[in-house]
Amino acid sequence: MLEILLDNKDGNVLDISELVSSVTWKTVRIGRPGSLDLTLVKHKELKIEPGAVIRIKSGQRGVFYGYVFTIERSQDDDIKLVAYDQIRYLLSNDTYVFSNVTATDVIKRIAGDLKLRVGSMEDTKHRIPSLVEDNQKMLDIICKALDLTLISTGQIYVFYDDFGALTLRNARNMTVDISVGDESLMYGYDFKRSIDDDTYNRVKLVKDNKDTGKREVYIAQDSKNIAKWGRLQLFKKVDERLNEAQIKQMLDRLIQLKNRETKTFKIDAIGDLRIRAGCYVPIFVEELGIRQHFLVDECTHKWEGSEHTMTLDLKVV
Repeated sequence: MLEILLDNKDGNVLDISELVSSVTWKTVRIGRPGSLDLTLVKHKELKIEPGAVIRIKSGQRGVFYGYVFTIERSQDDDIKLVAYDQIRYLLSNDTYVFSNVTATDVIKRIAGDLKLRVGSMEDTKHRIPSLVEDNQKMLDIICKALDLTLISTGQIYVFYDDFGALTLRNARNMTVDISVGDESLMYGYDFKRSIDDDTYNRVKLVKDNKDTGKREVYIAQDSKNIAKWGRLQLFKKVDERLNEAQIKQMLDRLIQLKNRETKTFKIDAIGDLRIRAGCYVPIFVEELGIRQHFLVDECTHKWEGSEHTMTLDLKVV
């Protein structure tokens, strides 16, 4: 049973658990805030204002803490609310200039400027020489810092709001202790393999050398996969302050990350709140020959009455 509280910031906190008929909570691994869709029956004494706080718990587990952005009323007996967690406030644009910082530093600086609540932040350690972003979404700036960290270190970090506190964790520390698949929660699936999205078998990096006035070119490729798939090239212009060793390291990391099929896997299952976007889940489906961990790209939990289900969009890493 979910406990759902509404705080209009007027000194009164209302328990609306009994008024809510359906709940959808969605988390996305990167680039979007956590969202909540609530449907509740009208009540003459119920007052809801934009910016009101919605807090949801299941027993002692915090599920969602966020803010109402949309209120929809109609002639029937339903009210529909859309709320987002703190990450929603990072969708505004601003200009930032960073030098010799980690992705953790970037998040703390931006969150501090917006006076957002910060929780546990793992140290990404990798230092980004320069990051200059003009009139960009602050969340995009954070995602770029995390992407640069991934390219240089191979480590996936997950940035999310954990029940009202911005959190950064290495995905390898987010493996859940339950499996999903045959005879374990799953009741439907869809599996797809593709080279059409984020697959590259040739990486070309270029750097403009101001001292020589020439453009330096660095290339890594997999001839076997080029013969198999055709040439799929990723082109990037790198920071002029990077040295040859750093560029070659980036080149090796990119070809390692991108020179592979993408495999996506959508599973419908009985809901379990230990699973959210960004965690690793052991998946076992005998029909597909799958016995491995998948990274959760998107996770949607739904409650209809007493029924709790979830849809997982998964990715092999």
